[in-house]
Amino acid sequence: MTVRVLLVDDVADVRRLVRIALRFHGGFEVVGEAGAGLQAIELATRLRPDIVLLDLGLPDLAGRDVLTRVREVAPGAKVVVFTGAENEDRAFYEEHTAGYVLKSGDLDYLVALLDDLGRTEQQEATARFEADVSTVPQAREFVRRWLHECGAGHVFDEASLIVTELATNAVLHADSPYEVRLSRTSGVVRIEVADGNAGTPEPQPFSAVAESGRGIVIVSAISASWGIDAQPHGKVTWAELRPE
Repeated sequence: MTVRVLLVDDVADVRRLVRIALRFHGGFEVVGEAGAGLQAIELATRLRPDIVLLDLGLPDLAGRDVLTRVREVAPGAKVVVFTGAENEDRAFYEEHTAGYVLKSGDLDYLVALLDDLGRTEQQEATARFEADVSTVPQAREFVRRWLHECGAGHVFDEASLIVTELATNAVLHADSPYEVRLSRTSGVVRIEVADGNAGTPEPQPFSAVAESGRGIVIVSAISASWGIDAQPHGKVTWAELRPE
């Protein structure tokens, strides 16, 4: 898998140097470059990179503001700070990002760090879909490809049922665009669907004549565990599978 990187730095020569280093290393694709904070947020929203390499000295927004807003629009991305000088908030950034690297250091160290993060990122994926039932097959295909790349294609039947139900709920009941988030850690495949409605679906008693309400029962039956987490602007419904 190729790791998709967004470069954010107001110095074009720095972006060019990093881009060349990543190209020579291999395994990376620079999907976008931004010279300012607002542009970085717009590109992160549209491109959904795996990694954002973030300079703190941008001309329009403070580093914390850019970091916060990038996390909001691209929650699946890992952010690495790449800055030209020590920052009094370094402890904050080290706690809230995947790495903090000074430009005066060895560029090979930066590339190695991004490579390590990229290998981890291969076990995670995120995609956003519009509030339309026609996108549900696209969500299933996204899950199918990711499971195959992770070596867990044998659980696609169960995962397909889960993502179909959760995505359909987001479209029909939440009436909201939705985000499918996938991860695999410690042998557990986790499927999350985030939408913009705080209402929570509840399993309904089985009925042979009911036209809705049975999907969550299916999700609960085939999952090792499942749940609903409230978010500031909606909710995340999730389910976990445990491939043998």
